Amino acid sequence: MIETTVVPESAVLIGVTRSGEDIDTTREHLDEMAFLVETAGGIPGKRFIQRMDYPDPKTYVGSGKLKEIKAFVSQHKIDLAIFDDELSPDQLRNIEKELSARIIDRNSLILDIFAKRARSSYAKTQVELAQNEYLLPRLTRRWTHLEKQRGGIGLRGPGEQEIETDRRYLRWRIKLLKQKLREIDKQKATQRKNRRRMIRVALVGYTNVGKSTIMNLLSRSNLFAENKLFATLDTTIRKVVIDHQPFLLSDTVGFIRKLPHSLIESFKSTLDEVREADILIHVVDISHPDYEEQIHVVKETLVNIHAANKPTIMVFNKIDAYKPAEKDLDDLKPVEKSNLNLDELENIWIARENSPSIFISAMKKSNIDTFRKRLYQEVRKIQQTRWPERKM
Repeated sequence: MIETTVVPESAVLIGVTRSGEDIDTTREHLDEMAFLVETAGGIPGKRFIQRMDYPDPKTYVGSGKLKEIKAFVSQHKIDLAIFDDELSPDQLRNIEKELSARIIDRNSLILDIFAKRARSSYAKTQVELAQNEYLLPRLTRRWTHLEKQRGGIGLRGPGEQEIETDRRYLRWRIKLLKQKLREIDKQKATQRKNRRRMIRVALVGYTNVGKSTIMNLLSRSNLFAENKLFATLDTTIRKVVIDHQPFLLSDTVGFIRKLPHSLIESFKSTLDEVREADILIHVVDISHPDYEEQIHVVKETLVNIHAANKPTIMVFNKIDAYKPAEKDLDDLKPVEKSNLNLDELENIWIARENSPSIFISAMKKSNIDTFRKRLYQEVRKIQQTRWPERKM
């Protein structure tokens, strides 16, 4: 019997703490990258962090740190060395000369997960386009037989290296995929146009904050949801009715820090659901220690895709998992945010945000009635403004 079990690949994680940055932030970024590795099916191992004014343009880390990584990789027979930033083609080439492991960066890792998660033909086309655009400038010896001259009838003479053939193929494939996506985009634009007779609400947020679980609660559907990054790639749209008020609810791909630009571009039509929504539900994982930076990443992404300044309901999810740090009564230092209880946090965010803020647990179904009531009020407000003659 042939053994078909796939052995998970081991990986070391490498990051740089730049001038003015906190090393704890770098550690949090590597924690997230470890979760990305697990989502991709790998085993995250030792982390290497170096303080530098900025990453080395030749090898990302300094020569001393690279030797330290090389020794560990060789000794422990590590399969992958994963870098927390996008590597330039030169950096990738130089690091490959030193390390006896495959080298990938954060962008390549995210693209791999997207390829693994893509289910529909549309999502697969979007991901393949992003992968090819990422690969084109990084096409090196490892991708081809290289250095061979093509011969044969009609091909004698200078010929061309196979790497040039590969580049030409990738350019052709990218052109073909873009054309295919344009055709699908036209169809989806027509579908969105037909849906304009109803209020449209979009769930947005960092990846793995519970958007699909909330979608299931509101629409009484059974969408796939799990505790892994990017569980949802394809946009799902459901009709929801609250107190006889109908609207369309869409669940879209989650955002993440350092999201590859090529992915944003290739997922343009998917993100159009966010751009054309009347109301956004910004879902936040309040139990995550870095939730405020995640909020910033989502808001920054919304600005980049021209979807900011919409009516927004802030929904702080996973209150069942939130555990404030114990307050030290003898400490004269001011109370930190990690010490605050949920009531204190709720008061802060209601005062800070110029939008409704609701604290819920989608998993435990806590405070869902309050959430539904607030959502109904926001939808009804737009309904009465846009179609005042309609009576429910």
